[in-house]
Amino acid sequence: MEKNAKPITNDCSMVGIKPAVLPMPYPPIQAWCRNPGYAAILTNDYCGAVSELSAITQYINNENRLCMENCRLARTLLEIAMAEMMHLQKLGELITLLGGEVDFSAIRPNGAQVQWTPSCLSIPRNARKMLCADIQAEKDAIAQYKEHIGMISDECVNAVLRRIIRDEEYHIILLKALLEECQN
Repeated sequence: MEKNAKPITNDCSMVGIKPAVLPMPYPPIQAWCRNPGYAAILTNDYCGAVSELSAITQYINNENRLCMENCRLARTLLEIAMAEMMHLQKLGELITLLGGEVDFSAIRPNGAQVQWTPSCLSIPRNARKMLCADIQAEKDAIAQYKEHIGMISDECVNAVLRRIIRDEEYHIILLKALLEECQN
């Protein structure tokens, strides 16, 4: 190594990052009674192919790959990832409260357990394709949450899912704005 060589650094600071959530409270984490069936449904939102765990992992991966070339984009992706972490935590609490287990297994409608895997992720190479994949993932999550609300008759649980949907809709707005910037 050369005596006067400088280390390679990343000048994209993540100081001050806050979760990308709407400025409104989440409903309390509660349920009317234990219901392992409802817990099983929520495992898909927690760690299924379309899930908070998939979203977090995909956003962090994209942020890591973009932070050297587009700091603003990378910072926003990290803010969204942090929001998804909050959603994951709330879902884990609900699953446990309902009598389920948080073990990174999603339970299919036929009762089969499927372990979460990175094969659930979309890992495109350029920023524009990453944003498009992230927007689609948010839309898929919203559709799945709405489907699950239709399957769950516990208003306490559904209130939390509806609040999470509001954040996911907000994420789509943020991602579309970033996509517009990438086109210009």
